[in-house]
Amino acid sequence: MIEIFLKTLPFFTIIGIGFVSAWRGFFSSEATVYLTKFVFYFALSAMLFRFSARLDLSAVFSWDFVFAYLSASLLLYAALFALSMGQGTPVSEAAVEAQCSVIGNVGFLGLPMLAMLMGAEAVGYVMIVLAIDLIVFGSLIVAFIVWSREQTMQITIVITLLAGLLRNPMIVAICAGLLWTFFDIPMPDPLWDLVTLLGAAATPCALFAIGASLAEKTTERARVAFGLSFAKLVLHPAAVAFSALWLFELPPYPAAVMIVASALPVAGNIYILAQHYGVAPQRVSASILVSTALSIVTVTGIMALVEPLASF
Repeated sequence: MIEIFLKTLPFFTIIGIGFVSAWRGFFSSEATVYLTKFVFYFALSAMLFRFSARLDLSAVFSWDFVFAYLSASLLLYAALFALSMGQGTPVSEAAVEAQCSVIGNVGFLGLPMLAMLMGAEAVGYVMIVLAIDLIVFGSLIVAFIVWSREQTMQITIVITLLAGLLRNPMIVAICAGLLWTFFDIPMPDPLWDLVTLLGAAATPCALFAIGASLAEKTTERARVAFGLSFAKLVLHPAAVAFSALWLFELPPYPAAVMIVASALPVAGNIYILAQHYGVAPQRVSASILVSTALSIVTVTGIMALVEPLASF
């Protein structure tokens, strides 16, 4: 476990550097916003395109993998949603809390970290997890919030959800790369060098941006934040492990990648949605801060547990 901790330490150290830089005022909140935009629209998208343009999707994609992750995540989502509703929480807030329990920072943290720690073969599986999070759960939270306010689901809402997915640069980058591979389009050297150079900035910039954004998070509603962090860091990977290894009996390596991906801390994009719609942003903020801090230990521990499944 010490060896794995030392491998993950550089990633969390860069997050810590970003946090201290923003906390001490060396890196302003405005700078954090623009760095995040650079990562989201350019660096990470270039990395995703580069990975998917060389990816043999048929070698990694399976419906068992999709259903193993999706069923475990939906089950935990439904359980947290029902628990919140049972405590008198409004539908929109219950949806946000349920989202925190299953959606981890797969794009900014998981993709670069698992690619380096678990090998390039992990990338395809991580992208499948990311696609499920963005398409299924990214739409689900918006649908719940809108329905709770309007008590109806008009066709315009569905169109808006689809348009949002089509404008997401990560989804666009993955689809563009897969189409490039499918049609066997020659890759000009200058273009490959461009996406390689730009994608190389994704890992350090994304980790730094995560840390800098954490400096603005609060620890209000700490009890709820710790509860949601426990659900995300412990219950979610446990549910995914049971589904992947016992219900669907996936091969060891993809199951290991899926389990570690599900153990990542609460994703920052949930806070963006919560703030945009005015639904419990402080609760989400605290959950991101607490889960990211705790994940230094929990992610290392889970990686140590799944290491026998696949050597990395």
